[in-house]
Formats: sequence, structure tokens, C-alpha cells
Amino acid sequence: MGAVTEADRSPKQDRSRATRQRLLEAAVACLAERGWTGSTVSVVAERAGVSRGAAQHHFPTREDLFTAAVEYVAERRSAALRDLFPDGPGDRAAVVAALVALYTGPLFRAALHLWVAASHEPQLGARVAELEARVGRETHRMAVELLGADESAPGVRETVQGFLDMARGLGLANLLTDDGARRERVVAQWTSVLDDVLGGSCRSPRRPPEVCP
Repeated sequence: MGAVTEADRSPKQDRSRATRQRLLEAAVACLAERGWTGSTVSVVAERAGVSRGAAQHHFPTREDLFTAAVEYVAERRSAALRDLFPDGPGDRAAVVAALVALYTGPLFRAALHLWVAASHEPQLGARVAELEARVGRETHRMAVELLGADESAPGVRETVQGFLDMARGLGLANLLTDDGARRERVVAQWTSVLDDVLGGSCRSPRRPPEVCP
């Protein structure tokens, strides 16, 4: 038999990547809808349309699957947020609304179920704590960049982090009721607070933060 060429391997690699992506997306959906207890590898594999063996080939353990799934979607949502503001700081109200949206969708619901499970399972806990630390740092970094914030100024870092903590609280409230009208008022108020602390609103997405009024 002849040697396996790169062209021979490419379709297999593409199929493998596609299978992995389906598993990750199915895992997040299951975690958001069923919680940790109802989200087994078999359930995820069935939803993804693959065998349990194929799922375990990509993710040997349940913990591998779900921590990878939440990280995968977190990265996708971060990329989507960056795509909304490709030129840096934009309209501050739009940036605030986009950041709040990170905490009110299925990713946050899935992550919350993972946090609860991690609090009872030490093996999972260490992995989730590391994941959340990385996601938290990346979200804070993006918020600073997109809000045009200068963290060398007193109180700015704490204000940005306080805003993100508030957004997480809105996400928790959204698990029980979809109170969109109240959320809009809170977001408007926090936009005003950020304008006061950060020094005005950056209206142009091409305007560098150092020249924001």
C-alpha cells in the first residue's frame, strides 16, 4: 500500500473537527437544558448524532467534555463580541449591552450548572476554577479595551469589575424570569456610571480611547 498523503488525511481531520464541534455544542445545550445530573456522555453523544465511543475518543471523561464545551463557547462568544467592535471602543451604551448579553444566554446557564457540580466534585472543581479564572481575566481585559478605560486612574479597575459583577447578577436573575424592561433600566444606569467614572462616552468606533472626552 502507498504512503498516506496529506490530502488523504485532510478529509479525516475535517470530519474529526466537525464531530468534536458537534459534541461541544451538544454538551453546552444539554448542560443548559438538563443540568449536570441529566447531562451524561450518552445523552450528549445522542444529541450530537455520534456514538458514545466516538464521544469518548475525543473526550475520555465526562469532566473533559463539559469543561471543554464551556470553554469552547466562551471563546466563540468572546470572538463574536470582538467582531461587533473590530476597531476598538465604540458607543459605550452598545458595549455595555453587549457585555451584559454575555451573561444572559445559554453559555452562562451552562456554566452555572457546571459551577454547582464543581462545588460538590473536587476533581471537577479544580478544572472549573482554572477555566473560570481564565474566562474572567479575558472578559475583564475585553471590557477595559471596549469601554476605553484607563485602569491607571483611581477607581477605574474597580468600577469595570463592579460592572461585570453586576452583569453576572443580571444573568442569575435571568435564570428565573426574563425581566427585560428592568434590565434595560439597570444597563442604562450603569452606562451613566461608567461615563462618569471613565470620562465620557466614546461614540466613534475608530476613536482611540486616549482622545475620548
